[in-house]
Amino acid sequence: MQIATDKPVLVTGATGYVAGWLVKRLLEAGLTVHAAVRDPDRAGAVVALGEGTPGTVRLFKADLLDEGSYDAAMAGCGVVFHTASPFVTVIRDAQRDLVDPALKGTRNVLGSANRTASVERVVLTSSIAAVFGDQADLQDIPGGVLSEIYWNTTSNLTHQPYSYSKTLAEGAAWEMANAQDRWRLVVINPGLVVGPGVSGVGRSESFGMIRQLGNGKMKSGVPAYEIGMVDVRDVAEAHLRAGFLPDAEGRHMVFEAPYSFLDLAKVLKPAFPGYPIPERELPKALLWLVGPLLSRQITRKLVSRAFGYPWRGDNGKSRRELGLTYRPVGAATVEMFAQLVEAGLVGRRP
Repeated sequence: MQIATDKPVLVTGATGYVAGWLVKRLLEAGLTVHAAVRDPDRAGAVVALGEGTPGTVRLFKADLLDEGSYDAAMAGCGVVFHTASPFVTVIRDAQRDLVDPALKGTRNVLGSANRTASVERVVLTSSIAAVFGDQADLQDIPGGVLSEIYWNTTSNLTHQPYSYSKTLAEGAAWEMANAQDRWRLVVINPGLVVGPGVSGVGRSESFGMIRQLGNGKMKSGVPAYEIGMVDVRDVAEAHLRAGFLPDAEGRHMVFEAPYSFLDLAKVLKPAFPGYPIPERELPKALLWLVGPLLSRQITRKLVSRAFGYPWRGDNGKSRRELGLTYRPVGAATVEMFAQLVEAGLVGRRP
């Protein structure tokens, strides 16, 4: 793969979990990276990624909800990697916390792309959540196997609002891309992302999920939840290839294989003896009964439609057209948990 280094590239949300590995990979390829962040004074870790690489980092202040704030960062760039988007599990106002930043932010960034003549390609970080809403939805798909042709039609502001926000944002991106003919949109739809942070433990909710497997909160058992999962470094590589492979186009489901939370726990248990890592799945009926009492995000509709179902998807397009080969998720989870241990965020059983 030839990577042209004559123009800088823009990475939005450059302090993010996936973005960090992407920035590192771009710098190693010798590119000048325009790193758009909300607070440049707190982005020292991004600048540090450039040390010892042939690339260069330039910081720019920008905000998803501030129209036009990406214009300066995008000036002269050939490829735009739009990775910035909220991923939170504690939601107080779904419209404010999820939908507005995702949808308005995407329109804001792509509006800048429309105004920037140098931009030839935009790579959007979407999600597998834009492909389907609930695991139960797979029962209505011929063969029960997801692919890029499907769209989430069942999520809304009150049920799976994160998935709803990703669906709206990607839909808006395709609408804007199809309304012009200068730049090409390529979309990455990763599954649940795991693996180490490029600079240690990050603020991604993925770390919070893995932390709960070892801090005792799930000692009695984990939900019977299965989904396609992927190493964060493979997601970054997918973005890089989507940005520079000449024929890259369309959507790409990016995941190694389906895993359950119990699968991850079984990998962590022997690697970290002495930690309260769960050994069983909780009965669905119990989750249906007590879930809403534990968290308002665990609704009975969510338990009914998302837990206890097998998950199947086809990652063939990402392998064929992006040339991806996937790292094992189990090993990535062990690396991630080790970072949490080193940071003192999970402790041994007394």
